[in-house]
Amino acid sequence: MTIPGATYRIQFRNGMTFDRAAALVPYLLELGITHLYASPVFTATSGSTHGYDVTNANEIEPAIGGRAGFDRMVRALKDAGLGLILDIVPNHMAASLENAWWRDVIEHGEKSRYAHHFDIDWSRRLTLPFLGDTFETALENGEIAVKADPASGRPALAYFDNFYPLHPDSWRGREAELLALTDKAQIAGLHQQQPWQLTDWREAASNLSYRRFFEITGLVGMRVEDSTVFDDTHRLILELVHSGAVDGLRVDHVDGLADPQAYLAQLRQQAGENCYITVEKILGKDERLPEDWPVSGTTGYEFMAALSDALVDGTQIAALRKIYNDVVDKPVNMAAELRAAKLLMADKNFAGEFTTLLKLAVEIAGSENAALDEDALRQALRELLVAFPVYRTYGTQDGLPAADAERLQNVAESVSRSSTAPQPAALDHLLRILKGEVADSASASRFRTRFQQLTGPLMAKSVEDTLFFRQHMALALNEVGAEPLPRAFSPGRFHKEMIDRLQQQPDALSGTTTHDTKRGEDARARLYTLSEAPEHWAACVSRWSSMNQQHVARLDDGPAPKPPVQWMLYQALAGVWPATLQPDDVAGLAALEERFLAYVQKALREAKQRTNWTAVNDDYENAVLDYARHLLSPANPGFLQDFSASLQPFIRAGLVNSLTQTVVKLTAPGVPDIYQGSETLDFSLIDPDNRREPDFSALARMLAERQTPVDSSQAHWLSGELNLHIIASLLAVRQARPPLFRRGDYLPLQADGQGDEHIIAFARYDRTDALLVILPRLVLELADGAAQAGATTLALSAPLAHRRYRNILSGEVTFITDAVTPPADNRHLPLILISE
Repeated sequence: MTIPGATYRIQFRNGMTFDRAAALVPYLLELGITHLYASPVFTATSGSTHGYDVTNANEIEPAIGGRAGFDRMVRALKDAGLGLILDIVPNHMAASLENAWWRDVIEHGEKSRYAHHFDIDWSRRLTLPFLGDTFETALENGEIAVKADPASGRPALAYFDNFYPLHPDSWRGREAELLALTDKAQIAGLHQQQPWQLTDWREAASNLSYRRFFEITGLVGMRVEDSTVFDDTHRLILELVHSGAVDGLRVDHVDGLADPQAYLAQLRQQAGENCYITVEKILGKDERLPEDWPVSGTTGYEFMAALSDALVDGTQIAALRKIYNDVVDKPVNMAAELRAAKLLMADKNFAGEFTTLLKLAVEIAGSENAALDEDALRQALRELLVAFPVYRTYGTQDGLPAADAERLQNVAESVSRSSTAPQPAALDHLLRILKGEVADSASASRFRTRFQQLTGPLMAKSVEDTLFFRQHMALALNEVGAEPLPRAFSPGRFHKEMIDRLQQQPDALSGTTTHDTKRGEDARARLYTLSEAPEHWAACVSRWSSMNQQHVARLDDGPAPKPPVQWMLYQALAGVWPATLQPDDVAGLAALEERFLAYVQKALREAKQRTNWTAVNDDYENAVLDYARHLLSPANPGFLQDFSASLQPFIRAGLVNSLTQTVVKLTAPGVPDIYQGSETLDFSLIDPDNRREPDFSALARMLAERQTPVDSSQAHWLSGELNLHIIASLLAVRQARPPLFRRGDYLPLQADGQGDEHIIAFARYDRTDALLVILPRLVLELADGAAQAGATTLALSAPLAHRRYRNILSGEVTFITDAVTPPADNRHLPLILISE
C-alpha cells in the first residue's frame, strides 16, 4: 500500500470540474502534494453543491465532466505521478425522483427489485414527507393532481414539478380515465391505493418509514450490509480502484452503517490490500478506533481537537469561563446544557427513531413475559440514549465487543446513580437486549442495530448542531470532534495525543479544515488567542455592545440580540475579519456582510431556542440580522474603527498560531491533509461559506515566487504567502524522507528559561534522520510588544545531539551539540531543523 505523503482536498461542483482540476496538477505537484483528495464525484441530484446526495453510484457526474472528464483528470494525475483518493458515501443515497432505484421503489413498493436496498420499514406504507402541508390540505388547494409523467407518459400524482409514479395495478388499462380524474375524493382514493403516502415535511421527525441521514429526509439510508446492495452500490467504485485510477477511499459517515467492521472488511477484501482507506469517524474522550477495522485511520477530527491543547492558554480558561458566566448572568452548567440538547433530540427531532426503538423493546418484553410498563421502558431508553458518551458501540448478532460491553455497563451505572434514574428492571431489560441476552435474538439484533445507528446522529445533532450554537464562551473550541464538556488544556496533553497517534494510527489523515468544520482553520487559530487575554476581550465586547446598544430590538420575548448572542456575534466577526480589511473599505465590508449574515441566520436556527429551521421566528431573526448588518455598515464608522484597531493584536497572534498549527500538521504523526485554499489563510465560516472556491491562479503565482530563505515580511504574513512557502518547503522534506515522517519516533522537547511557556517543541527521529520542531505559542503579549521573553534553551540527547542540521526556512547549516537556543530576533517564526 502506498501511504500518501500529503493530500489536497478539492470540492467538485460549483464550477469545479475534472478538467479544471486537471489544470491544477502542476500547482499541486510544485506544492508537494502526492494525492488529490476528491469530494464525491458520482451523479447526484440536479444542482447539488456537495455530491453527498448521490442518485447513481455507478455513474460519474455529467455536470462536472462525466466519465470522459474523469479519465482525463486521472491521466493528468498519473502522468505527474500523483494519486487519487475518492470520497464515497455508502450510508445513504438521495431520496429523490432523480434516483432511478428510489423511483422504482415508489412505483412498485416492496415488489421493487430495490425495495430492500434502502433501509425501509415495509410493515407500513412508504412515507414521502415532501409536501408543504398535509396531503388533504394540498389536495384541497389544488396542488395535487393526476397528470402524465413527462418522462414516461404514465399517470402520476403531480405535486408542482414532482411526478410520483403510481403503482401499475392502480392504473394499467385505464390510463385515459385516470388522466381525466379531477374529483378530489377519487384522487384521495387513488393515493390511498399506493404503496406510498405523501406527507407534510414537518411530520418526518415523528412519522418516517425509512432511516435517514441525521435529520435530512432527502437522504435515505442504504442496507450495504446486504451483499447484493454492497455489490450494486460499489460496482463503479471498485472498477476504478482495480483499474488503478483510484488509489484510496474515504468512507463517509461510517458510524451510520449497520455493521461498520463487516462493511470495512468487505470493502478491504474487494478493494485489495493496496487501497488506502480512511473513515470519517469522530472519536470521543478516551475512545480508540477499533483495532479490527482494516483501515489506515480516521480523517482527522481528533487531530484538530488536539491542536487546541497546543494553542489555548489553559491557565486562563477558568477566567474566560467566569467572564462568560457573567455575560449569561448565571453559571453555565455544560453537563446540564448537553443533557438538555440531547433530550430535545430524543423527544422531538428523532422522535420517530425513538418510538421505533421503544416499540421493539416493548415487543421483546412481551415475548419474555416481563412485567414492564411502557412508560418505564420509555424513561429507561431516554436516559440511556442521553447518557451515551460516544457516538456508538459496535455490537453485532454475536453480541458486544468487550470494550463496548464495559462502556455500556459504565453508562448504565451512571444512569442508575443519577437523579433521573429509571426503574432498574426497565434499564436492565434494555441492557440485556443490547448484550444479546434475550431469547428473541432477531428482535434483539434489530434493536441493537437501530440503537447504534441512533446514538451517533443524536450525539452529533445535540453537540455540533445545537450545543455549540448555544454556548459561546470560546467559539474556537466549538468544533467538530471537540469535547463538549469543560476540560483542561496543556501542551502535555497535546504531546500525549501525538504519541498515541503514532502508535495507533500513524497513517491517518491530519486535517485542520474540512468541508464540515464550523470555521476555517485560521479563524480558529485567531480565536484561540482570546484565551490569552479574557479580561481584555471582555472589555472590548462590553465597549462594542454599548456603542451598538441602540440597535438592540425590544421584542415580546426579550431583547434581540441578548448579551450572550452579542458575545457570539463579536467573536464570530473577529474570526472571519480578513487580515487586511480596512474599516473604511466599503466594498470589502459589503462582501463580508453577505457572508456574515448567512452565518448568523444559520447559527440562530441551529441553536433552536428563539427560532429554528422548522418554526422560523421572523421577528427575532430580522432583529438580530439588522444588528449584525449595522456592525458592518459604513454608517457605523466609530465601531468599525474601534473594532479593527482592537483586533490587530489578535490578528498578529492568530497568524503565528496559524503557522504553528500548519507546521504541526506537516511534521507530527499522520498524513497532512490540505483543504482547498487553506494553504494560505482560511477565515471562512460554516458551510456553505467554507466551500467557496479559492483563487487558484493567485495561489499558483504566490507559489512560483517561493525562495530560500523564506520571506517573512509583514506582507507575506498578512497574505498567507508565508504559510504557503513553508508548506512547500516542508512537503519537499517529507517527500525526501518518508520513513522519518511515517514511522519516526515522536519525542516532546522541554524548553527551559524565561518564556518557556511560549514554546511547544518536539522531535521526530529514526535510525537515519532527525527533525527538530520548535514553535511559538501564546504570543499575544509578545505580538503586542507588551513583553519580551528572555533566552530559552532546549536540551538534546542522543540521537538528536551532536549532529549537523539544516534550517528548512533559511537554508543555513549548523552543528548542534547538546542544546538548541531559538534565535531571539524573531520569536514568531518556527524553527525547523532537519539533520544533514
